[in-house]
Amino acid sequence: MSRSLRFDPILIQAVIAGALSFAHLHDIAAASGQTGWKAWAYPVSVDLLLVAAWRRMRTLRANNAPARAAWTWFVIALTASLGANVATAGLLDMHDVPATLRVLVAGWPALAFLGGTLLAHTPSTPSPVPEVPAPPAVSAEPVTLDRPDPVPAPALPPVPVPAAAVAVPAALVAHARKVADAHRTATGQHIDTDTLRARLAVPPALAEAIAAQLT
Repeated sequence: MSRSLRFDPILIQAVIAGALSFAHLHDIAAASGQTGWKAWAYPVSVDLLLVAAWRRMRTLRANNAPARAAWTWFVIALTASLGANVATAGLLDMHDVPATLRVLVAGWPALAFLGGTLLAHTPSTPSPVPEVPAPPAVSAEPVTLDRPDPVPAPALPPVPVPAAAVAVPAALVAHARKVADAHRTATGQHIDTDTLRARLAVPPALAEAIAAQLT
């Protein structure tokens, strides 16, 4: 079953632009002294380097590899093609080409050969990162060491706290004095420390400090 031919306007435009650029490169090479088949080889070299750099750049980007070198050669080939198009627009006397342009045209084959060789030998995948061996696993179980049983420290006798060292609020002393006066009125005797501590509900050391202030 035959398929109908369809004309792609983008493809047609690309063919026309390529043909014009090809002719301009040929004219520059011929004006620079490269006659015969050599004048036709220059546009082929420039266009092939341009396409090769573009394809290599796409391949490297698809593989997440650095494409700086491919992009550099793409810019070089694009500059050569664009420079030829601009030079043939009436800005350059094709019958009296400058010596600088002749040198550039004569040196282009070596530059294109270098670019093509480097593009052909550029790896398409990034270099593998060497694996670092993992450190040996450390056991999570605690290590028990045999230690002698601790020797209990000898018990120290309690150190008595002097009554004068205990601070007694003045209001508590006044209240204790009333309690002592009531006890003396009721019993005819001075109140002892134990009774005072029971009446005031205070610790023994505080009771002794209060009793010392009541004497």
